[in-house]
Amino acid sequence: MGKNQHVVPHEKGWAVKGEGNARASSIHATQVEAISAARETAIRERSEMLIHGENGRIRERNTYGMDPFPPKG
Repeated sequence: MGKNQHVVPHEKGWAVKGEGNARASSIHATQVEAISAARETAIRERSEMLIHGENGRIRERNTYGMDPFPPKG
């Protein structure tokens, strides 16, 4: 599994950062563009995508790899 991808606010719009990275992987004008880029990377790396709101708090989380706790049923 690859690094989780975080969509975070950035001074130039929105950034995609791999978990633990100091620098952004990419910077986008809108959150929608950043989410699309993060989703592609998370799918390719079989990891999670975490979307942060303008306040920096996580507002959504999506798993694109092996979910460790899949629901039954």
